Amino acid sequence: MTDQKQDFGGLRAPDVYDVASNALRFLAVDAVEQANSGHPGTPMAMAPVIYRLFTQVLRHDSKQPDWPDRDRFVLSGGHASMLLYGALHLSGYDLAIDDLKRFRRYPSRCPGHPERGMTPGVEVTTGPLGQGVANAVGLALAERMAADEFNVPEAAVVDHRTWVLCGDGDMMEGIASEASSLAGHLRLEKLTILYDSNAVTLDGPSSLSLDEEVATRYLAYGFRVLRITDVDDFDQVDATLLTAMQTKGQPTLVIMNSHIGMGSPFHDDHRAHGAALGAEAVLSTREQLQWPHPPFVVPDEAYAAWRPDRQSGYEEWVDCCQRASTADPERFAEYKRRVLDQVLGESAFEWPEYEDGSSVSTRVALGAALRAAADRIPEIVGGAADVESSTETRLSTQITWPNYQGRDIYFGVREHAMAAITNGIGAHGGFLPFASTFFVFSDYLKPALRLSSIMELHTLFIFTHDSIALGEDGTTHQPVEQLAGLRAMPGIVVLRPADARETSASVAFALRRTKGPTVLVLSRQGLPVLAGTAEVSTDSLSGHRLRDGDDLTLVATGSEVSLALDAAKLLESQGIMTGVVSVPSLELLRARPAEEREALLGTAPRVALEAASSFGWYEFVDSVIGMNRFGGSGRKDEVLEAFGFTPEQVVGSVRAILGGK
Repeated sequence: MTDQKQDFGGLRAPDVYDVASNALRFLAVDAVEQANSGHPGTPMAMAPVIYRLFTQVLRHDSKQPDWPDRDRFVLSGGHASMLLYGALHLSGYDLAIDDLKRFRRYPSRCPGHPERGMTPGVEVTTGPLGQGVANAVGLALAERMAADEFNVPEAAVVDHRTWVLCGDGDMMEGIASEASSLAGHLRLEKLTILYDSNAVTLDGPSSLSLDEEVATRYLAYGFRVLRITDVDDFDQVDATLLTAMQTKGQPTLVIMNSHIGMGSPFHDDHRAHGAALGAEAVLSTREQLQWPHPPFVVPDEAYAAWRPDRQSGYEEWVDCCQRASTADPERFAEYKRRVLDQVLGESAFEWPEYEDGSSVSTRVALGAALRAAADRIPEIVGGAADVESSTETRLSTQITWPNYQGRDIYFGVREHAMAAITNGIGAHGGFLPFASTFFVFSDYLKPALRLSSIMELHTLFIFTHDSIALGEDGTTHQPVEQLAGLRAMPGIVVLRPADARETSASVAFALRRTKGPTVLVLSRQGLPVLAGTAEVSTDSLSGHRLRDGDDLTLVATGSEVSLALDAAKLLESQGIMTGVVSVPSLELLRARPAEEREALLGTAPRVALEAASSFGWYEFVDSVIGMNRFGGSGRKDEVLEAFGFTPEQVVGSVRAILGGK
């Protein structure tokens, strides 16, 4: 090995680098061995790169893990979590050896896959492959947006990089391709993807399923592509990371050839991927790598190597903030509110007004409410998966290279990446992001929405064209099972407003609900503005009564609320006094005290009315008029009649439920 170059000012001898790398390797080996579960192979392979990245490249401070201008590091291959936990411990973060010993135990600060908010230094929750790559694109995009908005010539308060480590599995996932394509289009020069190309997957060599030239693909995306042919060559590692940092006008992919399970009997063997090495193999590895220390024992020499005397960038950023506050007090005050204090912008503003009986689709009402909010809350940003004109989510100007100071993100037809990039923007801070598409395509992005909920991110997901009433596009585009699926997901609130006023209240709720994603489900067709919603508020979203009746209660959401009101009038003319309750959110209804919920729904027989799967309704009602089959292609009125959603048909269904009364 040649002498270490001075690219980063490093002065330590090569043997110290080996000690530092091996300290990380064996923390991973020992933790996985003790848990008898985990993935030791990648930490053993990538330890040298992570050592140099954390000690010579990243702007980070273990004592200030959340300072806003830190570099972001994302471990997309979350199964290799001990690589990150070990690096955080060795770097001095609040993660003790005793925490590492509880790897994959419950409760633990070192779960099987990294979880945001559970472990200091973990930026996003990863594990499902490819998600971290897309999250990193969101983090890098948020940095560019914030830099354009808050930096002044005298001081750049936003100036950090995003690094993401991924592997062959990530590269196979469609979401990584979607996100990388957009990153290249947006020329996110502060983004570097570190690709661990070890040619091994869980089932065997990656050649079983992957033989493409990844470099060529990323060149086509617009990336600069660099290579590290030997991750144990510290000269090459340092020089390549420095080159990546100096790249302008495009993101960077660094392809790193490594050896999974390096130094073990399972060197370059898929058996090192996802299981403990075993006692014999661990002993052999210790001998091979000349590591005489007992499990979880790290020599002082290794700690010293991992904690070099270098500036983290934190103090420099503090000075930068002082200069910025002097140079442009108003701009810095906005930065302080959104980034430092994380306080939402003004919420006391005028919502659009609507006349009783006027016809407004809730997607149009959503657009009006969102723009009214965005006029007063500048951190609202977002976009659509190439359906912005249909989801009515256009705010102002496009976010693109070289001007990232717009409000509208054109995600293209990349639903899955759109949602995960939205998560990255939300995790970055300083922005309140939203994503939108047709409701049926929520299935294309559900894994990212699930992670948004796990991370408790303040994000908005807007889904329009919410039922068979969208008509002519037919069964492939008509949602049926999607509402039930999203309602089953913990931690999110699904809102399906009945009219324009309930829609405004739903937007207000989504802005104020900062812990977890909020989903808004909206109609394509016009819906009457209901007289009973004139005084609607966020408190009404758990359910409010629009009509009284002692014989029957119809409980409905969205477009079926006005249908329920029409059916109730017909039922009354036939002697069945029917009440109507609008329930925009079943989650909020469930959260109400039981006595309040029962008082709202009443003691009369309850029938739910919703043009969607009946699954999940029987917790609240006795019977359901719903959609338990796919729809069909035709004009809206034809389709609704074909599936029993006219006032007269609802009356017939209700009478059948009541036994012909």
